[in-house]
Amino acid sequence: MSDWDILFRGAKLVSADDIRAADVGVIGEQIAAVGANLGGSAKQVVDAADAYLFPGIIDAHIHFNEPGREHWEGLWTGSRALAAGGGTVFFDMPLNASPPTLDRESFVQKRSLAEQKSVLDFGLWGGLTPANLDQMDDLAESGVIGFKAFMSESGTSDFKRADAATLKQGMKTAAKWKLPVGVHAEDNAMIESLVREKRAAGRKHWRDYLDSRPVEAELAAIRVALELAGETGCALHVVHVSCPEGIDLIAEGKRQGVDVTAETCPHYLLLKDEDLEAIGAPAKCAPPLRPVSAQEALWQRWIASEIDTLGSDHSPAPPDMKTSSDFFEIWGGIAGCQHAFPLLLAEAAKRAKDSGLSQFVRATSLDVARRFGISGRKGKIGAGYDADLVLVKLGANDTVEDLLYKHPISPYLGKSLNAVVTANWIRGQKASADGRVSDNIRGRFLQPSR
Repeated sequence: MSDWDILFRGAKLVSADDIRAADVGVIGEQIAAVGANLGGSAKQVVDAADAYLFPGIIDAHIHFNEPGREHWEGLWTGSRALAAGGGTVFFDMPLNASPPTLDRESFVQKRSLAEQKSVLDFGLWGGLTPANLDQMDDLAESGVIGFKAFMSESGTSDFKRADAATLKQGMKTAAKWKLPVGVHAEDNAMIESLVREKRAAGRKHWRDYLDSRPVEAELAAIRVALELAGETGCALHVVHVSCPEGIDLIAEGKRQGVDVTAETCPHYLLLKDEDLEAIGAPAKCAPPLRPVSAQEALWQRWIASEIDTLGSDHSPAPPDMKTSSDFFEIWGGIAGCQHAFPLLLAEAAKRAKDSGLSQFVRATSLDVARRFGISGRKGKIGAGYDADLVLVKLGANDTVEDLLYKHPISPYLGKSLNAVVTANWIRGQKASADGRVSDNIRGRFLQPSR
């Protein structure tokens, strides 16, 4: 009888604190031991001496758009793409599914589809909109990972924005359930005014779109969200912060006692506004890409561990929605979950060496699990944790290609890929190897522990 089902030998094990050579022994679905030169026999030995071993990536911000808009992506193609990029868990946003996840019925429908189709473990966000404030208790009982609100227009007519009164009421409910509220923080009135001005002048260039969503629109909304979170005692999670000033506002909120965390996305650290000239529609997002000076300052906050989590904000759409001579009319979402994390990992290693890798673990695994109530089993390579493991080769010389999305659209196509996911395991089952994803694994629903 073997001592281990899987034994990882001699990996460079990356934690939130350091990098060290270690063996990892797996029994069944869990990590049983971590240490140097583990003894015993194993059914399978993985020689990891030339690779880095990371805890599985938890992508807390993703849009797979099912049910209803699976022609945009879908749980099957989307989860496979994320798996190929090192993902082991995702939290699906309540939009752009149709119906959005606004009540118990829509939640049950999405959960059932994810259990049938996803190759990754998953949690589900519920919505916080004017239309479903009376449904939030049902969503909490059903097991949502948190509640998502848009402070500006969402881009879909079936997910309405939350004004300050709506957000405050929803935050009170979320606080009662000890669940976080994630906010898309942009000031709607400011954006609408600027868009009207641009449109009246016949403007439609990508630069006009960027100018219509300035940093100040983001900061104004963050200030409101912080004030309401402090007043209600709600746990606030500001998603896709695009600018260093936003991170600074959130840091100040923390100092004042607000329970708040900041997420940014790989595209804000990897792409800058001028890249839109060459990339065009695949790089349109909201908030938009910022100038290189903002990008560099955002990297400084990353290296200083002032950014709490990293989410892909994978928000794909069909080609016809990413094609127009009018940049305002193009769908504002980046398809990136397959390659964004490896690209960011390579850049973090280049800029900050080992500390950059440890910060990557904090922002994609450990602190995500803690923030969303799944830290008892996910987010760490340690005895008793799920065997969610990612083997990465750094210093590789590869190229971004072979997209697994429903539509082959990505701003990263053709970019040099110097961190390659060679394999990953979900609860001890191999999910992907060399870009090929298993068809035999199905993910499990994750409910937060509060």
